[in-house]
Amino acid sequence: MTTIDLNADLGEGFGRWTLGDDEALLDVVTSANVACGFHAGDPESLLRVVGQAHRRGVVVGAHVSYRDLAGFGRRYLDASPAELVGDVAYQVGALDGLARAAGTAVRYVKPHGALYTTIARDDDRGAAHADAVVEAVLRVDPALAVVGLAGSAFLRRASAAGLVTVPEAFADRAYTASGELVPRREPGAVLHDPAEIRDRVLQLVETGRVTSVDGQEVEVDARTVCVHGDSPDAVEVARAVRTGLEEAGVALHSFVTVPGASA
Repeated sequence: MTTIDLNADLGEGFGRWTLGDDEALLDVVTSANVACGFHAGDPESLLRVVGQAHRRGVVVGAHVSYRDLAGFGRRYLDASPAELVGDVAYQVGALDGLARAAGTAVRYVKPHGALYTTIARDDDRGAAHADAVVEAVLRVDPALAVVGLAGSAFLRRASAAGLVTVPEAFADRAYTASGELVPRREPGAVLHDPAEIRDRVLQLVETGRVTSVDGQEVEVDARTVCVHGDSPDAVEVARAVRTGLEEAGVALHSFVTVPGASA
């Protein structure tokens, strides 16, 4: 790969409580996964974030989740498919309204937290919720791209339904030998050393592989790489990754072509 997208999860504060440095990250990333109010974010702060993204030329995506504000969207909820269709469509529509008020629009959808990991799995529960997310996106706007874990069942189901799919890798998360993310409850699941993370991303971009927690080389065909914005060292990590990529001759561009933007 000579081009890659760098994304981060933003807008994850709520009211007077702030989480992450959105402005600093927007100076580094090319795409912003913006919370939609179900796991984090309030209308005023989200309007501010999408406005800041627009002014910097950063593409905005809807970071949809289970309705789990208290658990930050990291708890599985046994929602019915019909309920989840409504919840996802509601979140995309709400954020798109705020984005349009700021002069931009939502260009893609990326599930968050427990919803992301649930729909990545090839089992009955994952399939039901993956299909609900796909249906919601199709109902809102079938031109929206969807972002998901590289090699996941969700991307296969979304592609089969006709959606544009964007496989994703994680800069700051450990992988199992099967290409899944190590659960956050396990030691070493989240990485923090900027130099180590930079080198992992360079390995991914240059070879299409990452090293799993047990030392195996895992193929990961990704078009976008995520840095978690809620990590205390997120800005330092994102800057290290971007600098490392640019020094290696890799161009950073969003996977979305925005109408009217220069090439």
